[in-house]
Amino acid sequence: MRSWTDTLRFAFQPVVNLMTGGVAALEILVRPETGDILAEARRDPELDGRLAVAAFRAAVRKETLLPLHVNVFAGTLADLGGLRGLHDAVREAGRMPWEVTVDVCPPYTHVPRQALLEAVTALRGQGFRICADGVGDGDAPLRLLTDLTPELVKLDASLLARPAAVRAMRVMCDELGALLSVEGVETESQCAAARSAGAQLAQGELFAPPARLPAADVYVPPGSAGVVPAPRSGPSVRQFVRPAALLPATASAGQVRALLTGSPDVSGVLLVDRDGVPVRSVHRSRFLLSMSGRYGHALYADRPALKLGDPPRTVGADATAWEVLDVVAVGGPGRTSDDVAVVDARGRCVGVVRLSDLVRALAESRVEEAAGLNPLTRLPGSDAITGEVDRRIADGRAFTLSWLDVDHFKQVNDGAGFAAGDELIRAVGRALLRTAAGSTRVGHIGGDDFLVLTDPEELDPLAASVLDESWSAGGRPVTLSLATVVCAPGSVPDHRQAAAWLAPLKKAAKTLHGASWVLGRVGVPGHEVRRGSDRATAPAG
Repeated sequence: MRSWTDTLRFAFQPVVNLMTGGVAALEILVRPETGDILAEARRDPELDGRLAVAAFRAAVRKETLLPLHVNVFAGTLADLGGLRGLHDAVREAGRMPWEVTVDVCPPYTHVPRQALLEAVTALRGQGFRICADGVGDGDAPLRLLTDLTPELVKLDASLLARPAAVRAMRVMCDELGALLSVEGVETESQCAAARSAGAQLAQGELFAPPARLPAADVYVPPGSAGVVPAPRSGPSVRQFVRPAALLPATASAGQVRALLTGSPDVSGVLLVDRDGVPVRSVHRSRFLLSMSGRYGHALYADRPALKLGDPPRTVGADATAWEVLDVVAVGGPGRTSDDVAVVDARGRCVGVVRLSDLVRALAESRVEEAAGLNPLTRLPGSDAITGEVDRRIADGRAFTLSWLDVDHFKQVNDGAGFAAGDELIRAVGRALLRTAAGSTRVGHIGGDDFLVLTDPEELDPLAASVLDESWSAGGRPVTLSLATVVCAPGSVPDHRQAAAWLAPLKKAAKTLHGASWVLGRVGVPGHEVRRGSDRATAPAG
């Protein structure tokens, strides 16, 4: 008589790191030959729990060293109070629980909230990582999502049509200390949208379809020029995490050698204690060199690998790329190629980062930043400012967006010469930068036009710094016009709407005589004239 397991097959789909282009993990998908076993599993928690164990064991048979994602319905966890069978299977296979992420899948309706949270707490206590799956297309309440405090949130690709929602989820993930992934990515435009909205991971047919064998190679489109630049503090190390090759601290040198020779892509092995805390780092080249020397195998094969390792270099999961470079620099020139272990709040290894990934990404960000600078003022262009506007909108922050330009600039160029006009523009840019404080961002969008993004309380000093100045070009007096729109939290969905509110204010400022400043507020009719006078009533001359 055939068992229900005889009709099951499993497929593997890679979860791709959008920053490094590497495979971060494998999701194990159930592929029954007959019937709809997933529908049965939704109704039968015991069956769903056994499916999770069977999926894990199928992955172990493929001898993959990558972290794994196992799907379990939320109702299953609430009913069973955890996954004891999965924990036993992981231990029997010699894997670490923190190498397995439990993807908690919808539906959540009618699932006892407290029972689910207690089950998730039990899984975490065993070492498993938690992912909230099906967000955006499922029924996961935001309050439950924050209570779960997952290490990963998976969004449905349909949300990419609503980039503001994805950016908002990225902000929430940052607050929770979670990574953001997008499922079901099928096109390069979707991949670019996921990157631009802040997703760090993705999976879908574009990268690699589900397959019976774990994918050795994946296709990742090159980074888009429209990606929002990383904050000045540097990109998070989470964006560069690769799976770590882990062995217990008791492993012999022979076991390490077998792992390295069987996995040419592994650059090093971390030896961890029972809790998953790194105790030694074994570098591939140095280790194999020791083993390949005269009598090396005879001397070391049966000895503890600890003796051929170095103290591990570690950073917290909340570190920035620049902080990782500081750790690499302290380690001395002989260890610059060593992997750096990324550890969670308990000191457990959650992956490694490679120096080559960091250097390449930071170099690319500097090139992109330089390419976006205006050659005259060396100020960033509109993309940098509008990208920051969208971040503040997603953060729910109030801000002001201002447009500053020189009155009758063509006449200035025609009368005083283009060199005098260029020097005037540079002088205005320097004045804006001198006054810019705190979170103020200044951009030069071309010609005589500047964009200034600032907090409302920083606006008055900045306006005074340019409007109170006596400007001239080639001995000719010059005035400036300033238009400002104040955006309260939630008043605009994106930078395009903020710019649309700003445009008529600029037009109004240009109708005034002398140095002018017009201020408006999103959603409020009319505007306030803070500087300048109507040309009809202006004095002659």
